[in-house]
Amino acid sequence: MKRIYMFGEGTKEQKNLLGGKGANLSEMKTMGVPVPAGYTITTEMCTDYYANGGKNSDELLADMREYTKRLEEETGKKFGSDTDPLLLSVRSGARVSMPGMMDTILNLGLTDSAVAAMIAKTGNPKFVWDIYRRFIQMFGEVVQGVEYELFDNVLETIKEENGYKGDLELTAADWKSVATQYLAIVAKATGKPFPQDPMVQLEMAVNAVFESWDTPRAVIYRDHNGIAHHWGTAVNVQEMVFGNTGDNSGTGVLFTRNPKTGEKETWGEFLFNAQGEDIVAGIRTPLKLAEFAEVSPKIYKELTDILDNLEAHYHDMQDVEFTIEEGVLFLLQTRNGKRTGAAGIKIAVDMHEEGLLTKKEAVNSIDVNAIDQLLHPVFNEEAMANAEILTTGLAASPGAATGKIVFSSEKAAKIKDETGEKLLLFRKETSPEDIEGMIVCEGFVTQLGGMTSHAAVVARGMGKCCVSGCGELSINEEEGYMTINGVKYPELTPFSIDGTTGNVYAGTIETKDPEFSEEFQTILNWASEIKTLGVKANADNKRDAEQALKFGAEGIGLCRTEHMFFDEERILDVRRMIIADNTADREEALAKILPHQLKDFTELFTAMEGKTVCIRLLDPPLHEFLPQLDEVPEVAKDLGIKPEVLERTLETLHEFNPMLGHRGCRLAVTYPEISVMQAKAIIMAAIAVAKSGKVVKPEIMIPLIATVAELKYLKAFIKETADNLIAEAGIDLDYKIGTMVETPRAALVGGQVGEEAEFISYGTNDLTQMTFGFSRDDAGKFLKEYATKKIIPNDPFAAVDQEGVGQLVEMCTKNAKTSNPNIVIGVCGEHGGEPSSIDFFHRTGLDYVSCSPFRIPVAIVAAAQAELRNK
Repeated sequence: MKRIYMFGEGTKEQKNLLGGKGANLSEMKTMGVPVPAGYTITTEMCTDYYANGGKNSDELLADMREYTKRLEEETGKKFGSDTDPLLLSVRSGARVSMPGMMDTILNLGLTDSAVAAMIAKTGNPKFVWDIYRRFIQMFGEVVQGVEYELFDNVLETIKEENGYKGDLELTAADWKSVATQYLAIVAKATGKPFPQDPMVQLEMAVNAVFESWDTPRAVIYRDHNGIAHHWGTAVNVQEMVFGNTGDNSGTGVLFTRNPKTGEKETWGEFLFNAQGEDIVAGIRTPLKLAEFAEVSPKIYKELTDILDNLEAHYHDMQDVEFTIEEGVLFLLQTRNGKRTGAAGIKIAVDMHEEGLLTKKEAVNSIDVNAIDQLLHPVFNEEAMANAEILTTGLAASPGAATGKIVFSSEKAAKIKDETGEKLLLFRKETSPEDIEGMIVCEGFVTQLGGMTSHAAVVARGMGKCCVSGCGELSINEEEGYMTINGVKYPELTPFSIDGTTGNVYAGTIETKDPEFSEEFQTILNWASEIKTLGVKANADNKRDAEQALKFGAEGIGLCRTEHMFFDEERILDVRRMIIADNTADREEALAKILPHQLKDFTELFTAMEGKTVCIRLLDPPLHEFLPQLDEVPEVAKDLGIKPEVLERTLETLHEFNPMLGHRGCRLAVTYPEISVMQAKAIIMAAIAVAKSGKVVKPEIMIPLIATVAELKYLKAFIKETADNLIAEAGIDLDYKIGTMVETPRAALVGGQVGEEAEFISYGTNDLTQMTFGFSRDDAGKFLKEYATKKIIPNDPFAAVDQEGVGQLVEMCTKNAKTSNPNIVIGVCGEHGGEPSSIDFFHRTGLDYVSCSPFRIPVAIVAAAQAELRNK
């Protein structure tokens, strides 16, 4: 087994083995890009580390010594030398980028004797003592678990005592004092002196990087982004190059295109006399890349030439880290850059036009979850006219958000869990430890940091808005307030932020739906050409139907008629129908509801001309339409009955388990007149629209069957009602009668169901509830614990459970299509808009998915990617 690869031995295709960073470093080395020498310890070694109880094998340790010798030969330096020491960086590198989630150690190999050697070699004691104190702190925190505050207090004290405003003002003597105190801190905290054997340092650092794969923040990040926990991380061991040797050195982070907008422009930041973590940590506010180009045009030209080659090679926007050491350029990393949803779409379309991507490759390059970012509200322009801008920072991640301000991630997570309120996270700067709070907040504002700071990168990846570098902001987390230009604002004050402009506002600003670019429509058109799975909408009214059509819906896969009953004009008639104690009174009430339903369905058929409209008959239990006890007197008065009569009805309809109670087809069997009225309304509306010259395709869906006998019984009188109305109208009208498969039993007898139904739609919400025995409304109380303890990998209500619920879907689909090859089968639960579920439904052979209107674009692209992935 090959445990370690020198840079240049691997390829970009080996990300699973070498991690994204290691594979790309190897690839760049082969391309002739100036990359510091190094090697990659494979992801398999991380898996072995955990399998061995947190211990590396003797074989790996021997290989590390061997490959470090090969580094010495390549660099001409010696690891642990007292004359010309080789210093190393040790960095994580998972197969999928997890920015800031795992650990890095820089300047490894420094010891007391190596410091003296480097001072003699460089003649720059300030630089050497600076990198030594950085190494002690980083190694102490990451490897030895020493608290950050212990180190930070030392540095802050020296700056205060000398009146320094920034780190650059410290002298060589100051940095030596800091390093000496840091060594004492580590010795006191760990009970042993700081390790002076470089090989011991390296072994400990590799262990620490492996350990960082399983830190809480990394686990939370993987859960949030759907990254598998068993993959493990690679470790990259690389020769150090230094951007902090003086004014002719520096470090930068850039993107080959604008990650916010997708515009074709080199975009990023640079710091003179700094190491890479200074930019990412936001400790100093960096220069714009354009300013760097003015100061160092020759190096900038060399850099941009390399960037053009990298983008042409990878066929994607690149996120590049680089360092300049005494005027010499080195690239430390390239990877496909994180981007906003809008930028991703523009980049894909532009790269197709530039000949870098085919249409299929362009569609496949889209982060389907990032499309969601484009579908969220932005601030209403009229409301903005009266908005008060309190301060402006850097527009780090686009979008708009409102919420109550919180100053700690822990508090944000607690408040969100308890109240569900919308929150905004305001921090001096964010770090990977803030990930849990960042997940639950609508957006972030930081006092420090730039466009590539931790907050900015994470926000863009999550599709949330962010304003960074707000210098006029000061946060007092301990006392629970912040100040902007001297004005105090207590925690939980409502604020609004605009990550597109960088503006921060007082109060809550009204939002509006976003506008969509030509590129957005282009991607949807390409995806629609590629996909074979139909995409329909769950829509209950004309407004939703029209919105779904704008996004490319091919029909309505679920219209929930009960949602129409709650209208203020109708609810009284619905309640009269429910309290009726005989069929005649019930039919009288239903006759008053009929015109309302007729109007609703007419609007839907008109809006969806030529497309299928699937209308589900009444599903929820009747008690849901009745008032709460405290409302009984007022509602009874409106109904013209005594309160005790309504109270008795409430008692009669009370159910211990409504989800499994008197609902769906069971209502129709008990009160067939309800389904007759609805069938009449559907067919009468279809006839009226058809007579106006439009093509109508009605589908009547019977909910919650468990036996084929229920379906047969209800289908018979619905068909009789429909056929009589069509005959009376004297027109030809095709319609279909089908069913929702929501119970495990119905799925198990799918062959029988297929013989009777013209279509099947899986109601995966209820099918998941009944298969697991979970109530969706209550499962939140324990599903988090299940996920934490890895009992269930994903929330089965968010992504379909392929092993259990999925097997029922697969079995039912196969049997139904065997008994009825012409049957149309789809899904209309929430899973119909979730990408991994869509991939499963595509593989299972379903004909369509149906989801909420604002998930239609996600579903279209996910369906296209499923087609490309499974060809």
